[in-house]
Amino acid sequence: MIETNHTISTLHNLLDYDAHKFTSAEIELKNSLPGWINQASSLKLKTVLQKYLDMVLQHVDKMERFFVEENITSLCLTNRIMRAFIEETDEKLARCGDTEVKDACLLACIQVINHFKISTYGTAAAFANALGMDKQAAVFHTIEINEKQIDDRLSQLANYEINTLAKTLIAMPG
Repeated sequence: MIETNHTISTLHNLLDYDAHKFTSAEIELKNSLPGWINQASSLKLKTVLQKYLDMVLQHVDKMERFFVEENITSLCLTNRIMRAFIEETDEKLARCGDTEVKDACLLACIQVINHFKISTYGTAAAFANALGMDKQAAVFHTIEINEKQIDDRLSQLANYEINTLAKTLIAMPG
């Protein structure tokens, strides 16, 4: 068990601490995604983001099982990095005046979040492997692969639809 005021003195402590942090990040993302899905105008983007939300819910469930298996009591850690990503996304979306540009903005912001998550889960998998925690490493690696798949789908959508629509806008004289 790790408490917020204890020093991280082992790789296992670090893995547990990080797991709490990115579980908090997943929960924060879970709470923000529905509003972002509603703001998207592209049906394809809405569909990909809904799949992402479903995946995030699965990730939260897997992380909760990790805590049970590790006999870790839940901590109320916030993830300042995810909070900053969410605030930045909300601020950018509020400034977008055109729906196609808003879709491009939302997609780009989701990819930034997604890249952060790829790195955190990849690191957790490496830590778990180093600790001989094969089952947990497999869970973290699976989540990392899920994130990479969403990233690939978002990149395809950006390249072949969203960014093309956003760049072809013609500004109407005011």
